[in-house]
Amino acid sequence: MRTMAGLGSELPSGPVAPMLLSWLTGLGAGVIFLGFLQKILYPYFWDDFWYLLKVVRCGLRLEMYRLKGELVTVLDKFLIHAKKQPHKPFIIYEGDVYTYQDVDRSSNRVAHVFLNHSTLKKGDTVALLMSNEPDFIHVWFGLAKLGCVVAFLNSNVCSISLLHCILSCEPKALVVGADLLGAIEEILPSLPEGVSVWGMKDSVPQGVISLKEKLSTASDSQVPRDYYVASSLKATYLYIFTSGTTGLPKAAVICQLQSVMGSVGLWGFGCTSDDIVYITLPLYHSAGSLLGIGGCVELGATCVLKKKFSASQFWNDCKKYNVTVFQYIGELCRYLCKQPKREGEKDHRVRLAIGNGIRSDVWREFLDRFGNIKMCELYGATEGNIYFMNHTGKIGAVGRTNFLYKLFFTFDLIKYDFQKDEPIRNEQGWCSHVKKGEPGLLVSRVNAKNPFFGYAGNKKQTEEKLLHDVFKKGDVYFNTGDIIVQDHENFLYFWDRTGDTFRWKGENVATTEVADIIGMLDFIQEANVYGVAVPGHEGKAGMASITVKPNKSLDLEKVYEQVVTFLPAYACPKFLRIQEKMEATGTFKLLKFQLVEEGFSPMKVSDPLYFMDNVKKSYIPLTKEIYDQIMLEEIKL
Repeated sequence: MRTMAGLGSELPSGPVAPMLLSWLTGLGAGVIFLGFLQKILYPYFWDDFWYLLKVVRCGLRLEMYRLKGELVTVLDKFLIHAKKQPHKPFIIYEGDVYTYQDVDRSSNRVAHVFLNHSTLKKGDTVALLMSNEPDFIHVWFGLAKLGCVVAFLNSNVCSISLLHCILSCEPKALVVGADLLGAIEEILPSLPEGVSVWGMKDSVPQGVISLKEKLSTASDSQVPRDYYVASSLKATYLYIFTSGTTGLPKAAVICQLQSVMGSVGLWGFGCTSDDIVYITLPLYHSAGSLLGIGGCVELGATCVLKKKFSASQFWNDCKKYNVTVFQYIGELCRYLCKQPKREGEKDHRVRLAIGNGIRSDVWREFLDRFGNIKMCELYGATEGNIYFMNHTGKIGAVGRTNFLYKLFFTFDLIKYDFQKDEPIRNEQGWCSHVKKGEPGLLVSRVNAKNPFFGYAGNKKQTEEKLLHDVFKKGDVYFNTGDIIVQDHENFLYFWDRTGDTFRWKGENVATTEVADIIGMLDFIQEANVYGVAVPGHEGKAGMASITVKPNKSLDLEKVYEQVVTFLPAYACPKFLRIQEKMEATGTFKLLKFQLVEEGFSPMKVSDPLYFMDNVKKSYIPLTKEIYDQIMLEEIKL
């Protein structure tokens, strides 16, 4: 063993030793000073550095795919895991475990059923109407193994809106979950000839083929790769419906590139193959499918899938299944905070929560109550070409940017006229940047590096999402429809939505669709639908301002019956305002700005106001007493 004296004897002696010691001391002091300076001037330097390293790594991976001409898709990644870790749990659903091998074989059976009992071929579209359940993934992956494009239908949509969604994506077949067969019986006669309808049930209505019956005898052998090999990053993979900022639901084109980028989101926030991810969000949305299921596939992780979110069962499930990561929307976290407090609320293994739309006050309350969970807020539209991730955990921010990030994603925040509902242009016709701290419309440059793929079969709606000649002649930008604020530290904050949409209960509500449904009533002259802020709630509640035809009477019970019959619950207007005349712009577009500002307060609005009463199945007068109860959150919306 060496002694201290022995160690000391190895150091240089003479005049060299003091110089070396002085140099090392100066170097150490310099490093400490630079570290201190970095924390003061650039506090997020290392957070940004490691995050951008991941962005670069992802970009290099996609570039290698392009150069080699071999694309490793989400399906390819799943098959790799099914071979390497066949017995690892992939999905846990209602206590049942489905391994990677189980899901592989089940999806093979789906593929063989359609190979043997249909005329489906590579490139055909199949619409999928199903709740959160393992069969959703079996059918999705099974059809993907045939090279089919799968269109995810919103399971809340019904009647006319559902028919519109099906027709817009022009499917050759429609697959329906057992619990949703009742939703399609009404529209079956209206479906085009040649669209075969398959039900995941033994006994199905007339005109529907039992997929479950045929699966019982189908082969689970592997499907030849020739059926599903992807020819290009730009090849269409899915259609996911979104209300966007204009009109009825539209089938957003999701190509292989977008699916691969979505699947690396969990990895980008630090998830690993050892994580157990709890998904309560609907799989028909990109968050649940691309980020959630796709993210688990990318990692080779395990997913705990819930049919529907339950605030009372949430933490019990997290403890029961040793959940380490969960996906959220803002409403979900607010519901959890509204639950009665109980002992052991911090006694869990959850370390990350990934999602969007959580308010700052709810964010703080959530952390205080449920422990040290890193909230990973993100931003991105289903069909968009711009994404942000709040990789630092800064409360309230949807993301962060810097000059290096803008090399990968070219975006700008431009001045917006909220009364005219359009970007502000100067005398030369160009748009202007907002200053830091000012709200501006988020637009993203469309080019070969960041393309916009638009909507299925609707060039007009695709074009409506684009802004031309924004800063110079010939440039093209994707209009997100979102108003964003960038602060002086380069954090980004969601401010508001523009256009003909608002968000409620985690869903986008298309005001045009709601207005059209109300306008079908024979006593309605016009309907102007918009969202109004309600204390204690994420998003905005629906409100409809209507005028009645001359010599006609307003029937509030019929209005109630109309909206609950033809609209999903989240899209039904909570409030009505009866006007004598509707204000419009010079181009006959109904004005909403003033209506939104006035809201639903009977003290501010002189017009008759009504509130949706689900007990009386009608709209009832909105009195000051009811208004006060809503403001105090005593009435559930």
